[in-house]
Amino acid sequence: MNISNKLTISRIFLTFVFMYFVFARWPGAEYFAFLTFLAAALTDYYDGYFARKEGSITDFGKLMDPIADKILVLSAFLAFVELKLIPAWTVLIIVAREATVTGLRIFALTKGKVIEAEEAGKHKTVSQMIAIFMILIFLMFREAGKALAFWNPDTEIWIKNLIFVVMLVTVGLTLTSGISFFLKNRKLLS
Repeated sequence: MNISNKLTISRIFLTFVFMYFVFARWPGAEYFAFLTFLAAALTDYYDGYFARKEGSITDFGKLMDPIADKILVLSAFLAFVELKLIPAWTVLIIVAREATVTGLRIFALTKGKVIEAEEAGKHKTVSQMIAIFMILIFLMFREAGKALAFWNPDTEIWIKNLIFVVMLVTVGLTLTSGISFFLKNRKLLS
C-alpha cells in the first residue's frame, strides 16, 4: 500500500479521534478537536499530492479518497447538529447528496468504471471544510471567552447567524455539485 492510500486510511482513523474530542467535556478539548480535524484535512491534501508526485494514483485511492472525505465531513456536521450549532435539515441535504453520489460511484464500479472526484465536488468539499473550521474556531473562541469571562450571549447569537449563512452557501454548493455530478454521469443510469 502506497503512502497516499495510507494517508487516506489515516483520515478515517482521525475522524474517530476528532469525534472523541468534540464530545469530550474537559477544558481544552475543543482545541484538540480543531487540531485533529486540521491533521485529517491535511491528509486529504497530501494523499493527492503524493499520488500525483509519485505517479501512484490507484483505483483504491480514487474510490476511497472521496469516501474518507465524506466520513470526516459528515461526522463533523452530525456532531454539530448534536451540539445544536447547525440545523439538521442542512446536514440531511448534505448526507442525501453524498449517499446518492457514492451510490452512483459503487454502481459504476459494477460496470467496471471508476468515477473520480470532479472539480465542482472539490469546491463543495472546500466549502464544507471552511464551514467546519469556522464552527471549530467558534467552539474554541467560546471556550476561551467563558474561561476568561468575556463571552456574552449577543456575540454567540451573531456568530451562530454567521455560521448559518455559511451553511446555506455550503448546502448550495453541495446541491450544485451533486446536480453536476449526475448530469455528467447520466449515461450510467440508462
